Amino acid sequence: MRVQLAVDARRPDRACEDFVVATPEVLVLLDGSSAPDTLDSGCAHGIPWYVRRLGAHLVARLTDHPDRAVADCLADAIADTAALHGDGCDLANPNTPAAMVVAARLRGEALEYLVLGDSLLVLHPKAGPPRVIGDNQRFPGGEELRRQIWSTVPGTAERADLYLRYAIAVRAARNTGHGPWIAAATPHAAAHAETGVVARAALHGVAALSDGAARFTERLGLGSWADAVRLLAETGPAELIAQVRTAERTDADCVRWPRGKAHDDAAALYARL
Repeated sequence: MRVQLAVDARRPDRACEDFVVATPEVLVLLDGSSAPDTLDSGCAHGIPWYVRRLGAHLVARLTDHPDRAVADCLADAIADTAALHGDGCDLANPNTPAAMVVAARLRGEALEYLVLGDSLLVLHPKAGPPRVIGDNQRFPGGEELRRQIWSTVPGTAERADLYLRYAIAVRAARNTGHGPWIAAATPHAAAHAETGVVARAALHGVAALSDGAARFTERLGLGSWADAVRLLAETGPAELIAQVRTAERTDADCVRWPRGKAHDDAAALYARL
């Protein structure tokens, strides 16, 4: 694989909660699950710490155990990371650090993949349109709250209150069977990831995007997925994220493009096969 990647924090004064790493055979992208600062996580480490360690463990598992299923490697990596927290962290807290996961591994003439949460894997085939995988765990119980958030003015107390209510509702439901599944401290969550295998020969390449980068198509409508993949392949992930940031700055009040945050951490990767 020949890989290009880019990561951009939503604010210069905050650590980025996205994480991307790649080797000649493996790629991993994590999108940390942000929460209001007032919401106690029961953890002394925080999301940036979590995504970096989960990402490192997952790359190691995928590399060192090529015969082990990708979902099993993620389960192992979640358990490995949970063991690092120590007794001072309450991993049963529903707001314990967590992340969306995209992973892919070349194994012989096949590409194995996994997506858990609302980050995306995009297959760039030699024939036909791009195939977008992921973001298939909607949480209907929170959709009305999300719409209410989008209808309020960013930076107001009303929006902050709605965002807190939404965050609490999602976290109470996730990894319980009544809401979305996410990589946190429960290895069993990996069994609910979307997985698959595709022939390497059928692909030009593969892309991975956190939801902050996927705004190019999903939220801002700056182009189709064919446009996004072409931009990633020809110009690179940094240019895609730059175009997202330019559009976001023209709509700082989130009126033209309703969204929870004016800017989000953004990570994108393109691997040419």
